[in-house]
Amino acid sequence: MVAKFAIEAVRQDTHANAREKPDHGMILILKSYFCALILPEGFPSSVSADYSNYQVWDTAQAFCSSIMGTLATSAVLEGFGVGNATASVVAATYTHLLKNVTGMVAGIWFAWYASTDLDRNAKQWRLVADIFNDAAMCIELMSAAFGNLFVVLNCFASFLRAVVGVAGSATRAALVRHQAICENMADVSAKDGSQETLVNFGALIVGFLITPFTASSQLLSWTLFLILVGVHLYCNYCAVRALEMPTFNHHRLTAFCRLFLCGGDIMSISEANRTEPLLPGDVILKFI
Repeated sequence: MVAKFAIEAVRQDTHANAREKPDHGMILILKSYFCALILPEGFPSSVSADYSNYQVWDTAQAFCSSIMGTLATSAVLEGFGVGNATASVVAATYTHLLKNVTGMVAGIWFAWYASTDLDRNAKQWRLVADIFNDAAMCIELMSAAFGNLFVVLNCFASFLRAVVGVAGSATRAALVRHQAICENMADVSAKDGSQETLVNFGALIVGFLITPFTASSQLLSWTLFLILVGVHLYCNYCAVRALEMPTFNHHRLTAFCRLFLCGGDIMSISEANRTEPLLPGDVILKFI
């Protein structure tokens, strides 16, 4: 009886495992496909050691930024006169054109003025670009409340966004070049775009859910915006701090030489990057 009971128990366990294996295998297959969609081929050996840490923080900041953009867009549309029967289509068109012209001129000017500094101080300009982006969205959010200054405020926000566009795209190229260690810059860049698209899709769903509430309450809109600004800046700081650039710029070279001349010690890549200020005075002075 005992042997019969044991055999029956083994059979039941075998059948249970047989039922579980297909499900478990399907999960692994789906996970594999998902990773292939958003991660570079050969990950993690095909990217730099700081890739995962940076991408996690970068994904979090992109999610916050997308929701903040939804809040700012709602305010801009209100300022353009959406929902207002007395609003002029011609005035809204001129405002839109002025914004575009301001952004075009600002983008060309900033590319000429600071492009040579974006490569060697990629981490710093990456953080500065996100700060300017938050400032632009904050201006857009408050612009609807200042009817007489709506055009001026939106043109200034467009100016900041143009700086963000140039600095963001240039520093992204520098960071992708650092992360792609197997001559796979195109793959790393494409998968970074896929990650950002997926995050924006998730933020879009959240935006659909919160817009009815924020549109009817300025207090809720500003409270949510300020919370997201704090989280966004913190995630950006952690993202650029996670980067370990293996090349010298002025700050990393200064820290390396100072340690070597004082004690003869060789500073590691991680130590050199940790000593580097993320908002150095020369970056801000360069812009001013």
